[in-house]
Amino acid sequence: MTFAELVGSNKPVLIDFYADWCAPCRMMAPILEDVKKHFGEEATIYKLDVDRNPQVAAAYQVQSIPTMILFHNGEPVWRQSGVVPAAEIKRIIGTYTAQTAK
Repeated sequence: MTFAELVGSNKPVLIDFYADWCAPCRMMAPILEDVKKHFGEEATIYKLDVDRNPQVAAAYQVQSIPTMILFHNGEPVWRQSGVVPAAEIKRIIGTYTAQTAK
């Protein structure tokens, strides 16, 4: 599957640009697990290792990690770098799904 196919879904797709050596990236892991449980099949969350995929990170001008980019219908609709609270991520994704943040 190509990156374009991955983010081209009509449901929201959150890409977490991260690296294994990044401490704030590790802090995001349980937050993203919470978000994933909240939305289930209504949204996709995918972790993309910038060390293994430098061309994709460069294409989206990811200069700091973690960086989350939310795609909807293949288009980036939201972007945030740093540790982001679960409630904020749920609120943003919720605007593109039938679910709302709880």
